[in-house]
Amino acid sequence: MGKRLFVSNRNESPRMFENDFLDFFSRIHFSSVPILFVPISSYFFYRSFVQFDVNIFLVIGLWFGGYAFWTLMEYVIHRVVFHHEFTSAFGKRFHYIAHGIHHDFPNDSLRLVMPPAINLTLAVLFYWLFFLVFQDKGLTAGFFSGFTFGYMVYDLMHYASHFYNFKWGWFQRIKRSHLLHHYREPNSGFGLSTVFWDRVFGTTHPDSARVEVPSSK
Repeated sequence: MGKRLFVSNRNESPRMFENDFLDFFSRIHFSSVPILFVPISSYFFYRSFVQFDVNIFLVIGLWFGGYAFWTLMEYVIHRVVFHHEFTSAFGKRFHYIAHGIHHDFPNDSLRLVMPPAINLTLAVLFYWLFFLVFQDKGLTAGFFSGFTFGYMVYDLMHYASHFYNFKWGWFQRIKRSHLLHHYREPNSGFGLSTVFWDRVFGTTHPDSARVEVPSSK
């Protein structure tokens, strides 16, 4: 299988911070994502359609636009930020906390989704960024609803790719791409909820590649 690209393939959760408080809150169960983001996405859809009386077809269009934009952001963040080769000590530490530890311990079930302190902060920042673009609360709400739903799908697909094996063809393609990213070629397969952008930007894995996943036992 070539060079070993992980430290441990077991479901174990190594210490990340010396501070007990920070280390405790660096772990989160994957169910926190739908618990938070189903209501958030639903509320902003309601806000756009009911509170601001945006035409339902426009709201649906904005929702799909927000969802599609998330899939692009997911790809860009993973490829450009998480796989940037930092040279400074601070940059290397940031990379390890943000993503490096996941590649070292890919089956740490408590570090496969973002903790609420991070994803909610980013959600607020993106909301105001969208508002600056749309200059309208109703349009922003519709777009943000789809964007946050897309984020939720991304985190759940990421977790499922490591711990489930649904037989659906689209899921198997995503799972295969992500496992190859971990265990064979980390500079390909940056999409987590879709392989579309990997195809657009030419970062799909070679067709001849076969998944060889080490035993987690």
